[in-house]
Amino acid sequence: MSIFVDNNTRLVVQGITGRDGSFHTAQMLKYGTKVVAGVTPGRGGQEVEGVPVFNSVSEAVKKTGANTSVIFVPAKFAPDAIYESTDAGIKLIVCISEGIPAIEMVKVVAYLKDKDCRLVGPNSPGVVSPDDTKVGILPGHIFRKGNVGVVSRSGTLTYEIVDHITRAGLGQSTCLGIGGDPVIGTKFIECLELFAKDRDTEAVVIVGEIGGRDEQDTAAYIKKHFSKPVFGFIAGKTAPPGKRMGHAGAIIAGTAGTAAEKIKAFEDNGIKVGETPADVARLLKEHIK
Repeated sequence: MSIFVDNNTRLVVQGITGRDGSFHTAQMLKYGTKVVAGVTPGRGGQEVEGVPVFNSVSEAVKKTGANTSVIFVPAKFAPDAIYESTDAGIKLIVCISEGIPAIEMVKVVAYLKDKDCRLVGPNSPGVVSPDDTKVGILPGHIFRKGNVGVVSRSGTLTYEIVDHITRAGLGQSTCLGIGGDPVIGTKFIECLELFAKDRDTEAVVIVGEIGGRDEQDTAAYIKKHFSKPVFGFIAGKTAPPGKRMGHAGAIIAGTAGTAAEKIKAFEDNGIKVGETPADVARLLKEHIK
């Protein structure tokens, strides 16, 4: 099994005719993802990598049965792209776009609250269920099918930790980046709820970073409600207070957002924390014989 994406995923690429959309469409097709449609207003009737392009998501859904979308459009158009997919009946939206203002995402998350639709992102690198489906920009060659779930706020750190897990002879059930912005569609706890039900996920790795309280809240949830072993890594141990480090959500306010506070919360709640990405893989290897 897996979470979010599998061989039933039928993907529509919003912004397929752009540079990033067309490039990553080719990569997703190469991985084996069922990319059934693309959308760029005014470009309907064209093809990209053999994928038909439509003027709207609703048309793409009606013609191809798409149930998942990935968004490669500029930040100023991304909220409307999310609304469009939601209204067209898409069940999973993966938003790669970065730089969306937080106030716009507050409105988007409120709109999605009562809808039968899940948003991953924005500023997400995507979701991968190895040897099955890849949605987004994650490099497919580093993944190996296995039983470790990975959920991360950081894109590049996800790649590095997954690579170490694979090199250690282990594999992943599903890996996803939830995005490093202050307001996102899916958080750690929601991913853990799904990993808990996935019989093929035996352990989970959480990759956190400075800023906010999500990691602390997740640690408390794990102690009370999550029975599978969890391993962690927190980025930003050397970040000075008051400085934003890369992601819009990675800013320390007081002491709650520091790496030290998050590591302490993890360890106090039974989560083993790696000092380095390689150390995370070592800890996993010691647990999964």
